[in-house]
Amino acid sequence: MNRIKGTVLILLIVNMFYMDGFSQPAENPVIAHRGAWKEDKLPQNSIASLKRGIEMGCFGVEFDVHLTKDGVLVVNHDKDFYGVDIATSTYKELLNKKHPNGEPIPTAKAYLEEGIKQDRTKLIYELKSSALGKEYTLKAAEETVRLVHKLHAQKQVEYILFDYDAAKRIMALDPQAKVSYLNGNVSPAQAKRDGFYGLDYHYEVYKKNPSWIKEALELGLVVNVWTVNTEEDMRGLLDKGVTYITTNEPALLMQVVANRAEK
Repeated sequence: MNRIKGTVLILLIVNMFYMDGFSQPAENPVIAHRGAWKEDKLPQNSIASLKRGIEMGCFGVEFDVHLTKDGVLVVNHDKDFYGVDIATSTYKELLNKKHPNGEPIPTAKAYLEEGIKQDRTKLIYELKSSALGKEYTLKAAEETVRLVHKLHAQKQVEYILFDYDAAKRIMALDPQAKVSYLNGNVSPAQAKRDGFYGLDYHYEVYKKNPSWIKEALELGLVVNVWTVNTEEDMRGLLDKGVTYITTNEPALLMQVVANRAEK
């Protein structure tokens, strides 16, 4: 708990500095990758790691969502949950396994319900592409929008996807949705033309296309970078003006931002 209080204090100092006129791309650029799990050895994509990211005051908590055989959206990064294939299993079958902390695999509904108890930390919803094909991925996109609207969670949720067609399906179903593309094979100009909110590319993509950060920002796109875990890379990307950074080290990124604010 002391670590959490210390991190929150860092974030408060940083935000006060920005409000006093310091120019930065975002007051809080920190997105916790699969939740804030590493420091306290929590399961990734668990409710516990979501809560910890919220307690720390991260701008956003990223999480990954799959669709089960019986149409339940569940939160997990890999296509299997401790050896049980998600796409070809029912939700009940997945309940035979648990995270090391005793949690079952979270449904997206349960995860979102926990996340919307507050309104400070965004819920960065990554819809995974289905191994069963495009049709199933598009179905998952439709179920996703239906769920988010049913929970009235639109203001809290931002979407990221590798599947371009599924991303566009979400935008068609909800023109107000904030959707960013992950795959790294589309230029800022094309993403802007197709109505995306932002680019969310691996840092190696930006290294190969060094003009894309500047181009995207000039077009009014949000620029996020994943997954950035070293202080050197964090500083370099903040120098380039990126909006957000997705990291497994949210406390470190908060400290880097605070150190920059003090200079």
